[in-house]
Amino acid sequence: MVYRYLLLLLPLLFSCVKNNPDPSWLAVNSWTLLANPALNGEEGQLTHNITDAWVYIDDQLIGVFEVPFKIPILHKGNAKIRLYPTIRVNGIAATKMRNEHLEPFEIEAELIQNQVLTIDPTTRYKSELNFWVEDFEDINIRLNDDPNTSTAHLQLANDTLKWFNGNYYAKVLLSAQDSMWVAYTNENDQLSIPKNKQAMLEIDYCNSVPFTHYLLFVNSNGTTENPMVTMNNSPLSALRWKKMYILLNEVITAGPNNTNYIQAFRSFYDPSISNNLILIDNIKVVYF
Repeated sequence: MVYRYLLLLLPLLFSCVKNNPDPSWLAVNSWTLLANPALNGEEGQLTHNITDAWVYIDDQLIGVFEVPFKIPILHKGNAKIRLYPTIRVNGIAATKMRNEHLEPFEIEAELIQNQVLTIDPTTRYKSELNFWVEDFEDINIRLNDDPNTSTAHLQLANDTLKWFNGNYYAKVLLSAQDSMWVAYTNENDQLSIPKNKQAMLEIDYCNSVPFTHYLLFVNSNGTTENPMVTMNNSPLSALRWKKMYILLNEVITAGPNNTNYIQAFRSFYDPSISNNLILIDNIKVVYF
């Protein structure tokens, strides 16, 4: 709702600039995610897909813009400029949300008419966060194939490493014989996540066949599966690593009390694809 309202404001903003031909200009480059020393590395690898920024000038909301951008500002002189890291939830471009797990970027600077102020914003995870991380760097993996249903198997690999992969990532190959992959986080790795606060699963992935993330409720009544998001596949000729933020707190808030949570993944062989491949790294549950 807020984002749609901001879209309505943009034509008004540029109409005002047309009637005031000497604005100041603000240019914002891409975000950089830095380590928070207070977390002592608990946040894992610093991969991100911060695509946008909420922009405030002297505590007045200007709008939401995709980085990098250059916008006119109807203000001159000293100003407090605050940018909030903004992500696209569940991989949907129209669903932009301030990531409350990340600190805003704030500076005081002078805005000068007909001149461009350029900012390279940085952010970091907030100190009060909790993290559950599987980056596949330890031989004791916290994600296990289901021995009863999974015919395909997760294995450690390092043949297409990127800087954010560390030494290893997870690799799953499906075939006509190994046609189904189902995996869960360990039973003793259940998470207790508070309701009514932002909770997010972050994941880096590269896949030629779709796979789905599930959030499992575990309580005295048993286990309930909640399919969350399916990671759509890319053509083999255009495979690349991507990052997705999956919002968990809406499902958690609607769920039963006294519940713990397990992450799960599932995929099926597609005979129309010559190489059914799933690569995963840096699975991260972030919550307050």
